[in-house]
Amino acid sequence: MATAKKYDGFTEEERGAMKDRAKELKATTRRGAKADTEAEVLAKIAEMAEPDRSIATRLHAVIKANAPELTAKLWYGMPAYARNGKIVCHFQPATKFKTRYALLGFGDEANLDDGAMWPAWFALAKMTAAVETKVAALVKQAVS
Repeated sequence: MATAKKYDGFTEEERGAMKDRAKELKATTRRGAKADTEAEVLAKIAEMAEPDRSIATRLHAVIKANAPELTAKLWYGMPAYARNGKIVCHFQPATKFKTRYALLGFGDEANLDDGAMWPAWFALAKMTAAVETKVAALVKQAVS
């Protein structure tokens, strides 16, 4: 009787994200931390399958319109937005880790603190006008 092997290590998707991050770090070393990497982010968004591509495209536009001081960059192969090299927020496509929905995550640099507990991740099923308004407000607060 054959038994299924159970592996508790990294998934193929997690290993892929780590490889992406290693490439990003090497590229940053070569070109410098201040290089404009928005074209790389837009290219990565263009590679995404729907509905992730549509969500990421609108999210990118909303973030750039409401926090133009943030620099677009890749982070673990995902679109991210940084201030002084530190991630403020990033987009995790649903297909990246084969999840049910995409995520908008905020890092430690985001000024979203609200008492002893506050949300740092938001599920994105689709970008509607109402969602764009909420994202715009969150991004403005994050960089305030």
